[in-house]
Amino acid sequence: MKKISLVAFLVVALATVFYACSKSDGGDDGPGTGQGFDKSAMLASYADNLIIPGYTALQQQLANLKTASDAFLAAPSEGTRATLKQAYTAAHLQYERVAAFQFGPAESALLDLFVNFSGGLDYNFNTSGELTGFSVDSNKIEQNITAGGYTFTNMVRSSFYSQGFPALNYLYFGPNAIDKLNADPVKRKQYINDVLARFKALVDKVAGDWPAYRAGFIANTKTDVGSPIGSMINQFAYQMDLLKGPRIGWPFGKQSNGIVFASKTEAYFAGISGALAVENITSLKKIYTNNGNGKGMSDYLVALGKQSLNTDVLAQFDLVIARLQAIPDPLSASLTGNAAAVEAAYKEIQKLLTLLKTDVPSATGVQITFMDNDGD
Repeated sequence: MKKISLVAFLVVALATVFYACSKSDGGDDGPGTGQGFDKSAMLASYADNLIIPGYTALQQQLANLKTASDAFLAAPSEGTRATLKQAYTAAHLQYERVAAFQFGPAESALLDLFVNFSGGLDYNFNTSGELTGFSVDSNKIEQNITAGGYTFTNMVRSSFYSQGFPALNYLYFGPNAIDKLNADPVKRKQYINDVLARFKALVDKVAGDWPAYRAGFIANTKTDVGSPIGSMINQFAYQMDLLKGPRIGWPFGKQSNGIVFASKTEAYFAGISGALAVENITSLKKIYTNNGNGKGMSDYLVALGKQSLNTDVLAQFDLVIARLQAIPDPLSASLTGNAAAVEAAYKEIQKLLTLLKTDVPSATGVQITFMDNDGD
């Protein structure tokens, strides 16, 4: 598919551009209109049971991370860092649970760009140091610390990769992190605290905006441009593209003639890339089914007469989860040490991507509005 440039990617992130399309109600189980399905109740359930509580939980995990970070900065040691890693992991796992809600308040705040940038779907690993995929701009971070003056609002990759989880991952768990902290404690501690404060402000903004956004979210039951249902289905597809690309495929060498880029795995220095991938896909299934409460996208698909497709999607979710769980962490080591397990997971990811990016949108009349550059 056509390669998306950084400028185009940022435009998509700033304001998702949709194109209207006609609904298609035919399918493998015969035609269905979904007229008996309460889409407003489904959206209310998503808002009240998954989205708003998800961001509230992320706020709490960030508060826990700040407490653990303060203890580590006050007395840097392997012991305090071990406790810190638990808090960092909990916060990052919680972020994976809300990753598919990058619309509305999260899109307005550009949350994913500033706190967990994946490079989008713009692939170009010409060198291991290039800022693509799940990278960390350690040079920019060190320059910021040395200068003592910086801004986190610039719309450039070096800004995205020098704050949020990428920066914390490097500053807490990167090479000689404790020695570097002891060598320059004032400026380094200040930078860590500023990153945490910026992170908190962004999440607080999203969480604070959702209650007011909720009414419009629930009221719009269309599937056309920018609708809640359209946005959610686009996010199913987008998260699968990220799983196939930046999270698994690109580090595994699928776009680099088999050359592995282990350091491009998510949260590389913390060594929890596999756990994050499992949480990401597990949470995506939970969102697809709305936690199995009868008011999920899966139920909407059934109401549209797509029972067989829904069954296939659920089965493929389970296969992907099982294959990813079979890969030992750190994923960075398994890319070469357990390549067969990674390859098996990658193949199942491709199948689920096709279902969520092609079949489900077709069944629901939703247009997929973003582009990738490596095919499906």
